Amino acid sequence: MTDVPSARGAEVGRRIGVGLMYGLWRPRVLGAWRVPAAGPVILAVNHSHNIDGPMVMGVAPRPTHFLIKKEAFVGPLDPFLTGIGQLKVDRHSTDRTAIARALGVLEHGGVLGIFPEGTRGEGDFASLRAGLAYFAVRSGAPIVPVAVLGSSERRGRLMKQLPPLRSRVDVVFGDPFEAGDGSGRRTRRALDEATERIQKQLTAHLENARRLTGR
Repeated sequence: MTDVPSARGAEVGRRIGVGLMYGLWRPRVLGAWRVPAAGPVILAVNHSHNIDGPMVMGVAPRPTHFLIKKEAFVGPLDPFLTGIGQLKVDRHSTDRTAIARALGVLEHGGVLGIFPEGTRGEGDFASLRAGLAYFAVRSGAPIVPVAVLGSSERRGRLMKQLPPLRSRVDVVFGDPFEAGDGSGRRTRRALDEATERIQKQLTAHLENARRLTGR
């Protein structure tokens, strides 16, 4: 049996995220009430900067277990990220352990965070990997789209790889939606159709978030 990441650890991670994110920047959070208060949920987050994950962990209304590339688990970060309930994933192979642990989070009614673009890029949901559709269709968990805006607009003066300290970062949560067609099918075609459905929803949410925030 695969061990499921610690829910208590994810709550500790959330509290650390709250302190760091609100201490270093000025997050403006819109629509957090849209995240279901209980039961399995997948947060699909656009990814244009390294702080996007910690930012969502800190401002989300529930503790979140993110799928994070294994390259981030180096040195002391390895036990730290594992301790706060985050999931190590090998992006270059079918990582069955990570898949089982992520599904375990959802089966236990937890929140799974995913960057559906796979890698950091423009953050516009232009290229989606099939992983998000698989988790959504397999678990039946609703997807909540999350747009993080402002994290990559400017570079900080003291630390070039971070946004300027005390700058505003907007995090916009969208309405939850089902990825599947209700049939429960998990064929390649069903997953392709679900990926297409997801892409439309995420892109529409991002456009709406930009309008809402003026970014």
